[in-house]
Amino acid sequence: MCRHRPTCPTADSPDREAAHTIAAHPEQGWSLLCNSLVLFEDTGELLPNGQVVAPHRLFATA
Repeated sequence: MCRHRPTCPTADSPDREAAHTIAAHPEQGWSLLCNSLVLFEDTGELLPNGQVVAPHRLFATA
């Protein structure tokens, strides 16, 4: 699906969030990346195969 050069990471690669955004809906809290990954503002993800990745936001500790 990706036509960028160099190509974006696939949805099953560890760096999948680095793919280009092709549709952004910040008012709804999600973006669609060119590797068919749906990325939510809380850092949760929905993979193209329907698998859910729980939010993994890093929090600063004082």
